[in-house]
Amino acid sequence: QVQLVESGGGLVQAGGSLRLSCAASERAFSRYAMGWFRQAPGKEREFVATISWSGHMTYYADSVKGRFTISRDNAKNTVYLQMDSLKSEDTAVYYCAADVRLLTTDGYDYWGQGTQVTVSS
Repeated sequence: QVQLVESGGGLVQAGGSLRLSCAASERAFSRYAMGWFRQAPGKEREFVATISWSGHMTYYADSVKGRFTISRDNAKNTVYLQMDSLKSEDTAVYYCAADVRLLTTDGYDYWGQGTQVTVSS
């Protein structure tokens, strides 16, 4: 069982930046691909970004490509989401997730509790 804890959310003005972190309890963290998802009020949860076990491969949703960067530090059992040029439409609860499959955009096995990101215009 992998436990995931997100942090780093908050309130930021449009055009600003935030970095989310997700710490994993699993010592075999490097065996899991990691993903970030988000859910805005009244909307379904959507895929944001994913990163491979080693960190060498990444994949992004078109809506965040060029603005968000996913990375990981396997020595710290942590995955990050650097969010730049934030827009009001990025406002959502952000979740990290873990799965043994590579670069998948849904069906993750393990989920964190989420962290709120609010972008004011």
